[in-house]
Amino acid sequence: MGDLKPPRPVLRLLVLFSRHEAALDWGRRQAEDHWGPIALASDQFLFNQTDYYRATMGDDLRKQLLAFERLMDPAELADSKLLGNQWEDDYARLARTASEPRPLNLDPGYLTEAKLVLASTKDRDHRLYLRDGVFAEVTLHYRGGGWKTRPWTYPDYATAGYHLFLDRCREYLRARSRVHRHGG
Repeated sequence: MGDLKPPRPVLRLLVLFSRHEAALDWGRRQAEDHWGPIALASDQFLFNQTDYYRATMGDDLRKQLLAFERLMDPAELADSKLLGNQWEDDYARLARTASEPRPLNLDPGYLTEAKLVLASTKDRDHRLYLRDGVFAEVTLHYRGGGWKTRPWTYPDYATAGYHLFLDRCREYLRARSRVHRHGG
């Protein structure tokens, strides 16, 4: 029998996408108000790898990844997804002038040295149920010096720009973990 140990803290991530700069700004402010300062922010990536969101979110979507200074317990992922869903609903009510029903999409997740985990409300064969309608998926894993995809990895997460940003996040987490282990 293995010894039970608490999990190491993980790097909280939030992926925002919209075609409206105001929506991205609003989502970023909500996240900072609840989770604290942003440690790292990616460039905005053009999100054109799928038409899946066109009917509910429109065209010309841009996506940005944020990593937060405060590390989190991975058990908080379901809470993060539920809060993100609430923020999406709140923004949709605020932005009644938007021509689409879902002007903002928020995907919480976390990063360890070995993997990127994203939360979802959609069940699939590769996702594990957490609670309250929230599932978790290992979207990418780190092996042999780089990020590797899975058969279910969304195409945008397979791009070099995302991997470069996640490398920065991984190094940030490693530095934070060293300080934490050495009592700093």
